[in-house]
Amino acid sequence: MKIGRLNHVGIATPDIEATKAMYATLYGADRATETKDFPHLGVRVCFVSLENSELELLEPLGEASPVHKFLERNPKGGQHHVCFEVDDIITARDTMRARGATVLGTGEPYIGAHGVPVIFVHPKNSDGVLVELMQKPDHD
Repeated sequence: MKIGRLNHVGIATPDIEATKAMYATLYGADRATETKDFPHLGVRVCFVSLENSELELLEPLGEASPVHKFLERNPKGGQHHVCFEVDDIITARDTMRARGATVLGTGEPYIGAHGVPVIFVHPKNSDGVLVELMQKPDHD
């Protein structure tokens, strides 16, 4: 198993609309999706489209959100994770485990904000970087 293309960089923010506006004003990145709540994930999300990838802006929906915990340590926000595509999420999970990585949560893939199965690999396995692996979308 090899990782595929970089799908997005996740950015935690205490105010998703202000961050969306900042990327549009400062960097000209003005193609953003509508902001949507994902209560089952504990986050509010929007995607900012770039020429070769996306930024996933994440705002917590409460204190139980993993993004809330991130913002406690980084109150202004910042890079939360990087996400790579994989051809088969189950193979990716099993390969990560076989290689000694810790897959977060139960290890069972779940449906992420793109509507495809995802898993997260613990940052301790990637020099401090939280890595999301997502099933390659059918439309790419």
